[in-house]
Amino acid sequence: MAAEKRLVILISGRGSNMEAIVRAQIPGATVAAVISNRPDAAGLRFAQQHGIATEVVDHKAFPTRDAFDKMLAERIDHYRPDLVVLAGFMRILGEAFVRRYEGRMMNIHPSLLPAFPGLHTHERAIAEGCRVHGATVHFVTPALDHGPIIVQAAVPVLPEDTPETLAARVLREEHRIYPQAIRWFVEGRISLTPEGRVVVAQARFPDTALHVPATTEREEAHI
Repeated sequence: MAAEKRLVILISGRGSNMEAIVRAQIPGATVAAVISNRPDAAGLRFAQQHGIATEVVDHKAFPTRDAFDKMLAERIDHYRPDLVVLAGFMRILGEAFVRRYEGRMMNIHPSLLPAFPGLHTHERAIAEGCRVHGATVHFVTPALDHGPIIVQAAVPVLPEDTPETLAARVLREEHRIYPQAIRWFVEGRISLTPEGRVVVAQARFPDTALHVPATTEREEAHI
């Protein structure tokens, strides 16, 4: 029997995506540790309640980002991870740190990248009049919110949406696609093309489209 893939999850807050990953009980994977840069991160308690090792590497205790990155990498490596999972980890990581885990560090971002990297994605999507919005799981590269895209989920932006209602709709999909991306990684189904694009073996690609706003049945009859 193959050894389980070891995950180390990094959080900064409540860690709802971390919770979704833990609850998914992905076959062949074990969450070796949850590490936060904030001692008050609510997600640490959830991890502890589920028997998962937790650590805090407080970024405020370090004089430079490089010093923080070095200690964070040391604590991550203590758990011998096959995959490092960023789940609401709100620190920009240096290039050397990212290169250390190249091809085995994932992030989830609440937009359909490359649209809206950075913060306040839901406010920006509404302000731009976007009809669809969503979430992206990708491998991490030194560029902010950039890297080979593994899976995306799209949701409609409704006329009455606020940033909060749109965020909630996107978050539901985040909780579905992040465990799925990790499952594909654990199963060895993810590979990269020479051009740096992700290929997922035996994946299903729907042939339907999301139209927002959608046509009425009467309009559909004339298309």
